[in-house]
Amino acid sequence: GVALSHRNMLANAAQAAARIDFGRTDKVFNVLPMFHSFGLTVGFTLPLISGVPIYLYPSPLHYRIVPELVYGSNATILFGTDTFLAGYARPAHAYDFRSIRYVVAGAEPVKQSTRDLWMEKFGVRILEGYGVTEASPVLALNTPMFNKFGAVGRLMPGVEHRLEPVPGVEDGGRLLVRGPNVMMGYLKIDRPGVVQPPENGWHDTGDIVTIDAQGYVTIKGRAKRFAKVGGEMVSLAAIEQLAAELWPDALSAAATEIDPRKGERIILITQQKDATRADFQAYAKSKGASDLMIPAEIMIVESVPLLGSGKLDFAAVTKMVRERGRYILPNPRLPNGLQGRIDGNAAASA
Repeated sequence: GVALSHRNMLANAAQAAARIDFGRTDKVFNVLPMFHSFGLTVGFTLPLISGVPIYLYPSPLHYRIVPELVYGSNATILFGTDTFLAGYARPAHAYDFRSIRYVVAGAEPVKQSTRDLWMEKFGVRILEGYGVTEASPVLALNTPMFNKFGAVGRLMPGVEHRLEPVPGVEDGGRLLVRGPNVMMGYLKIDRPGVVQPPENGWHDTGDIVTIDAQGYVTIKGRAKRFAKVGGEMVSLAAIEQLAAELWPDALSAAATEIDPRKGERIILITQQKDATRADFQAYAKSKGASDLMIPAEIMIVESVPLLGSGKLDFAAVTKMVRERGRYILPNPRLPNGLQGRIDGNAAASA
């Protein structure tokens, strides 16, 4: 458990208010679950203490209903994840989001296809941010004045940071943060009921990031979500980004398993029914990606597991990979003799 104090949440609300201009003429439409700190702090506490009306809706998964309610409520501010925002944009009428001034996205990387859809259909620019529950949650945010596509914005005022080097990763480092919004501490099973504060106030986010000269933070991936292939560190998030660009209408996620020869091998699961390793390889090459970023297997599934917050459920993804015989769907582009053998070696040699 993550123990957040009133001071943590109020500090984070004040940090957000210092970066984005909003007032009592605005209205927040919040579909994010309140059990998640994004929905609780940004979608509820911030407008509540700022005198901004809030329209609460219980499920972010009602993709056809939410746009109609945003239209009917004249909401001006909408929070969401990439998955939810893409889901709202497809069935929505071009006029449904006419009143929206700000769309703020977090919890997962925003795909270029989602940005393009919102800009072309509604004329709305998505502002991407970055946070972790331990920081109540917002750590960085793009704003209308300071916005950089591909980055998650600049760190919030009052947040100190340091980057620790990661073996095998040349560009960037592991992000540690300290500030008034950083948690009181963890509640862990080894000491029930005891709050275990971060050492000297520094929280290790576990994210590998770069910070440029202007202060913009770019996330390279989770430290735990790097595979070691042939002695090189490979970002699973970067592989997922390539898959999202290649198959923008399908969810994809990467996981690893032990490879006695190379250390680890990467498996990509996707909802794209006709996905092949050859297609991925050709696209990755066109983007200048290294051979190490080509998954050893492409596994087609009915649905990629998500958490209630809209993020990919990486634990469930890893379990699917380990038990993949139960989940593989037939690929219409593979001969019958190769069905069930979706590993790249078989497809490449065929």
